Amino acid sequence: MNPSDLLAAWIAEEEVIKARLDAGPGPGVAHPEQIAGKTGLEMMQMMINAEIPYAAIAKTLSFQIIEVSPGRAVFQGRPLPEHLNPLGSIHGGWFATLLDSALGCAVHTLMPAGRSYTTAELGVNLVKAITPKVQRVRAEGKVIHCGRQLATAEARIVGADGTLYAHATTTCLVFELPKR
Repeated sequence: MNPSDLLAAWIAEEEVIKARLDAGPGPGVAHPEQIAGKTGLEMMQMMINAEIPYAAIAKTLSFQIIEVSPGRAVFQGRPLPEHLNPLGSIHGGWFATLLDSALGCAVHTLMPAGRSYTTAELGVNLVKAITPKVQRVRAEGKVIHCGRQLATAEARIVGADGTLYAHATTTCLVFELPKR
């Protein structure tokens, strides 16, 4: 598929998911009873299906979850003028947040019920500037290893034309949730 057609497909997919998310509970935090006994993958699927709230940071920074599967999460971002640094390109914090979301959610998909994770280390490499002229980018996170105590993952931000803008790795601490 050529880059223009791929970009159009990305935007169309985003609009369908955005409409679903906007019709659901919106941004926020799920109530404990909504997610009790659920695996990480089940929680992520509930979020995409607008059955539980999605992370407010996604609305703040104009990105959203697109798809999840075991060990994988894809987010799509829309670089906007409000994300610019003083030099006129998208701020590195925007890159890092988009990548951290893809990485963390990829790890989350492998959590069994009663287990969770937190980011312990995030390494981000920005390899090309993004400006608001780039209409959309995608961050795809993939788990490399998921054990009882540690998980590692990698992610990339790419444009519809295949341009690599950034890549990242994470190490997450995996732990048992306290009993309620």
